[in-house]
Amino acid sequence: MDAQTLRAQAFKALHEGAGAFVIPNPWDAGSAKMLASLGYQALATTSAGYAFSMGRPDGALKLEDTLANVRAIVAATDLPVAVDLENGFADDPQQSAQSVLGAASAGAVGGSIEDATGREDGPIYCFEHAVARIDAAVAAARSLPFPFTLTARAENYLHGNPDLADTIRRLQAFAEAGADVLYAPGLRTAEEVLAVVRAVAPKPVNVLMSGGLKLTVAQLSEMGVKRISVGSALALAAYGEFYRAAREIHDQGTFTFTERTLPYSQANQLFKG
Repeated sequence: MDAQTLRAQAFKALHEGAGAFVIPNPWDAGSAKMLASLGYQALATTSAGYAFSMGRPDGALKLEDTLANVRAIVAATDLPVAVDLENGFADDPQQSAQSVLGAASAGAVGGSIEDATGREDGPIYCFEHAVARIDAAVAAARSLPFPFTLTARAENYLHGNPDLADTIRRLQAFAEAGADVLYAPGLRTAEEVLAVVRAVAPKPVNVLMSGGLKLTVAQLSEMGVKRISVGSALALAAYGEFYRAAREIHDQGTFTFTERTLPYSQANQLFKG
């Protein structure tokens, strides 16, 4: 059995075990190595974090960019890696589904497809088209010789439409289409999280802990959440500290930030592995 299949099976098993697991979001190979060193069991890429590292806004990169980053992260760690595939980089269901096959070819064992269009004038695909896209993505995932874990995302809350009923309707349809994991980023309360978990049970739910939602791993696990991600939060934490340090030098002419930095020897040793 090859290494990718073993990682795929391990990733699938995480979704079938007791309690919730955290899947943090590295934005490059270095951050992936740091997370792996801390004992996390799987990783998921962040489109925003990677775009920022390339000097671009979220949504500005192409599929080829994303796959290059996936290959670098997969090479940096032995952990299962899932990919933020945005909307599959295409409106057409079949073209979007090709991104799943591309992610698998890059070494990933999972990935997500969202129902956001990337367009301001119509940010969310209509219901029927969104479901057709997940149908195609599921078919692509099932054509692979290992269990690729497909996550279907309903993006209402991230695009100014906090409509829980429509979000649940979409997630249930995605589950019926065969998605392995359901995900509605931007949920704001424990009650909304519980409603989603119950609506798609027994399918596993991913919850984004970034922004306004303030719950612990233990609380989410007790609520029946299976997977917890942080999106771009770790990248923003890193960039926030970098920005504050650079401003301190520029505005104050001081270097107190060096008291908080990771020791050079620790960082150097970490990246030797």
